[in-house]
Amino acid sequence: MNTSAKSNYESDHKDIPGNPSTSKTSVLKLNRRENNETLRVLNETQWNFWRENGYVVIKNVISREQANKTASFLWEFEEKSPNKPESWYHAPRAEMQMKELAGTGMVEVYNHQYLWTNRQSQKVYDAFVDVWGTEKLWVTIDRANLNFPIKKGFEYKGFIHWDYDPETKPENVQGVIALSDQIDPNMGGFQCIPWLYQNYDSWKTTQPENRNRFQPDIKGLEGKIEKVSMHAGDLLIFNSLLAHGIRPNQSKDKVRIAQYISMMPAEEQNESLKEWRINSWQHRIAPEGYAFPGDPRNWEQERYSTAQLNSLGEKLLGIKSW
Repeated sequence: MNTSAKSNYESDHKDIPGNPSTSKTSVLKLNRRENNETLRVLNETQWNFWRENGYVVIKNVISREQANKTASFLWEFEEKSPNKPESWYHAPRAEMQMKELAGTGMVEVYNHQYLWTNRQSQKVYDAFVDVWGTEKLWVTIDRANLNFPIKKGFEYKGFIHWDYDPETKPENVQGVIALSDQIDPNMGGFQCIPWLYQNYDSWKTTQPENRNRFQPDIKGLEGKIEKVSMHAGDLLIFNSLLAHGIRPNQSKDKVRIAQYISMMPAEEQNESLKEWRINSWQHRIAPEGYAFPGDPRNWEQERYSTAQLNSLGEKLLGIKSW
């Protein structure tokens, strides 16, 4: 297999927010548990909540020590200090084509060892096996987030959106691992509208035909927005049909720190995608897409080595078959 710095893979995410390291949708459907199959991680209460609300939080998928270690690396990568707020604010290194993400603290790192260590954690994997109902998964190659308190000159409003057009009914999920405690509703973090997930078909009949398919008009729905609390080491998985986003950080000095992560059924016959994924891991190449500007410093290539994978990680990447 060709693992040079070039790839023949043509992403189908050039004009949409979703992560291009996997496909937009799966030919396999999410787990319905039609035969009441046993769950690995989720309990029945969590399963029912997931089905009803479109998201679920799984506690302690990685240790707090590992979460702290990953967070410390992100501070280093961003050339900022947790103890020096004056270091938190500077102009972005690259222009964000997806404007609602501007100022939200995206960290353009994708293949560092700590990110891969978290991806190949057994409990993280088992949680995604529960929601998909298959063991044969690939993990997304995604980035992280340092979401700072708003200050003059560095404002953002937060947002609610879909990464995939809900009219296409994508079979897909997304997720995030908390790398810091996010229990203060005023600090930046995940927000969503389960009501819209539950009532999308009736809601859309009240909307104009030419509406933005990726960003709902939430006028009148403000009271239905849920701010999800998490502790460092927790994993949140959400259905891609759930309207979601980052809430503005209105706290005085608290920083939301997180790693984006998801898994979906492996596409082992998609040679170009598999080649791109292996190349991305081996050469520390960032995804390219509407929401992914990359790091113009090229620090991943110049400062860090290729991440070491365990046997699970090799399958989650695609370098070994299931």
